[in-house]
Amino acid sequence: MAAPGMLARATCSAFGRLRPVFRQPRRWHRLTPTDDELYVRTTISLLEKQNPQDMFISNYSERGFTIRGDKVLGPVAIVPRSILSWDVAGPEDINKESLALFYIFEPKIEIVVLGVGNEHIKLDPELHKFMRQKGIALEVQDTAHACATFNYLVSEGRVAGAALIPPTGGVKEGLLVQR
Repeated sequence: MAAPGMLARATCSAFGRLRPVFRQPRRWHRLTPTDDELYVRTTISLLEKQNPQDMFISNYSERGFTIRGDKVLGPVAIVPRSILSWDVAGPEDINKESLALFYIFEPKIEIVVLGVGNEHIKLDPELHKFMRQKGIALEVQDTAHACATFNYLVSEGRVAGAALIPPTGGVKEGLLVQR
């Protein structure tokens, strides 16, 4: 039988050779990605910031409006993808028939912004009720605010329409969007 000291010395020398196994691994900085990191890449696709078919009102005056770069004279009706001449002389001509084009168009319009000239006026409550029955909200404002509201709704991606009467009396030009 071996002496107890010899056995202890042999055990220590065996653990001494195994010592690298029990040590903490060294931390090395990798300069290249591993194989699995190459397959787990994230890609980003940038979408267009603005739909080219969006109708933005960039300018208004006593004579008319500038919509998507096109100058339109007189009262105007704007529906998704279309600019139409609106046959009203003033706010007193706004009725169910003059607003009919907003509930026959597809896609269905959520809200119609009415610009009634220089000053905010109240329309007949029956007209509001009629449009609500058709599922369309009606917002009545002076033309300057109506243009800004319409631009905001379009920028949000809402399906909105606008019926705008040019302001009168001293309004030379109102710039809404500067590019």
